[in-house]
Amino acid sequence: MTTAAKKIFSYSLKVVILVLAFIFIYRRLNNNTNLKQFQNLITHISYSRVVTIMSFVALLMLVNWVLESVKWKYLTRELVKITTWEAIEAVFCGLTWAIFTPNRLGEYGGRVMFLPNRKRIHGVFAMAVGSFGQNVITNVLGLMALIWFNYTFLHLNTWLSLGLSLAAICFMGLILVFYFNIKWLVSLLNSIAFLEKYHRFFDIMGRYKFNELLNIMWFCLARFFVFSFQYYLVIHLLMPEISIFPILMMVFILFFVQSALPSLDLLDVGVRSMTASTFFVYITDQKIAVIAAVSSIWLINLIIPAILGSVFVLKLKFFDRTS
Repeated sequence: MTTAAKKIFSYSLKVVILVLAFIFIYRRLNNNTNLKQFQNLITHISYSRVVTIMSFVALLMLVNWVLESVKWKYLTRELVKITTWEAIEAVFCGLTWAIFTPNRLGEYGGRVMFLPNRKRIHGVFAMAVGSFGQNVITNVLGLMALIWFNYTFLHLNTWLSLGLSLAAICFMGLILVFYFNIKWLVSLLNSIAFLEKYHRFFDIMGRYKFNELLNIMWFCLARFFVFSFQYYLVIHLLMPEISIFPILMMVFILFFVQSALPSLDLLDVGVRSMTASTFFVYITDQKIAVIAAVSSIWLINLIIPAILGSVFVLKLKFFDRTS
């Protein structure tokens, strides 16, 4: 392919990505009743309080994605040296791609395109380690919250509750052990004959030592508590009578269930709303307020970053980092 043809293809692909992203965003925001319900609910609250809380929630959104960017920089330091700003560009660009792809798979493509051409596939596996760490945190804290939920609200048979709790604890221990020994997965993949030629990519995951994996998990834990606090602030804004502990427990369950279900980012708000309304009914009868809170955070955490990331889509280099 000639240089001119590459440029035309590159520009065309960027336009397609941006058009798809904005079509999906527009269609999801247009006539969104949940967001309208949120607007109606906050009319009964002090304007200054609403502005203060929602501004802080928006600031936490930036903190969340900057933490993810620093984590991305840390994950790729063995592959290529990138600045924190380059990591931020890559993360926000990936969020634009993620908005219209199943299970956020586009986030991988959008992010690794900011790496040199020869390092992009390696970057996918580096990112997989970070995603694994985030899932470990979500699963461990989510299962802990489910154990609390069971004993607090369900009151199942004593032996059944004990069995479920032990199963949850064993699973938590298993995924933690597996995460800190991710080289086991690398050995398994390398032992599969038809995958042998890809071992140089799998080996990327095996390079991370215990201390590095622990540092990655600290990033994941920090992110988890940042967006959990966002949920608390918005829910407390709408339903101040609920104390912080049950809110956080329900939010942990929400993240756990949502992470286990396949979805598009733009349909994700429906999954979150359904899950939230199912569990929050145990601590409040204000179902509309719960769904409105979830929708507002979805807008702040996913839609706004996806719009911001569209600027960085224009900087993508599909063929190499110099063309």
